[in-house]
Amino acid sequence: MKLFFLVLARDKAHVHDKIRELENLNVQYKIVCGDRLDHPNVVYQVPRGKYAAVNFGASLIPKETDIVAMNDVDTRIHNIDQALQRFKDEKVALVFGTEKVDEGPQKLFLRILNPIRNKIPIAGTGELMFIRRGVFDEIGPLPPCKAEDTYILFKVQENGYKVVFCENCYAETQRTKTAQKEEPYRRKTVAGIYQALSYSKPPPLTRLFYILLPLVSPILLVSGQKGYFWMRGILLGFLDYARGDRTGTWTTNYME
Repeated sequence: MKLFFLVLARDKAHVHDKIRELENLNVQYKIVCGDRLDHPNVVYQVPRGKYAAVNFGASLIPKETDIVAMNDVDTRIHNIDQALQRFKDEKVALVFGTEKVDEGPQKLFLRILNPIRNKIPIAGTGELMFIRRGVFDEIGPLPPCKAEDTYILFKVQENGYKVVFCENCYAETQRTKTAQKEEPYRRKTVAGIYQALSYSKPPPLTRLFYILLPLVSPILLVSGQKGYFWMRGILLGFLDYARGDRTGTWTTNYME
């Protein structure tokens, strides 16, 4: 299988680290970057959201590619062989790994989310996804969506292909450091997921999960302050979508 990495970078931070990582892995790659850098594998595009970077990057993928890996620049990737092995099953079209964070509220959130994703793939992982080239071409171009990874997941399912969550393959990254910052992060993500739902037809259990999510989100209060801001982010994200937010970008930097 010929593997190609499409890396998304809002700016030049982390780009040189990612170049070293991918060249050590000896894989083909292009980095779509919101800053101009003098490197043959870094291509400039004005930042318009990750969905737009994916659409632009589609033209950079070599014709002989079998598997496209979508990867965020601010990550370190591990055990990609574990994900690629899943493509031995010809019915598998999409494999996504998990995020790994060493600090912050999302350590707990991932311990809640991943057991669910092992049963029902309700949300993708934009930090590291692998998709068959033909299927990638089939579902593109992506519409404006703040959760482009989950949109891709839902469209692959809608088109009748098999999806696998591979928890052994993961991308180390940094996320929010405080419970308060979870609110804007969760708000962006949830609004994007409801956008993705409006553009696609994932399996009924997935749709049911998100129909019920705003109603059951108060259960998260048992997690204390983290759960309070998770709940607020979920409800605000749902309200953003209900009020007509269909944009593919998010202006608040929740990492600051």
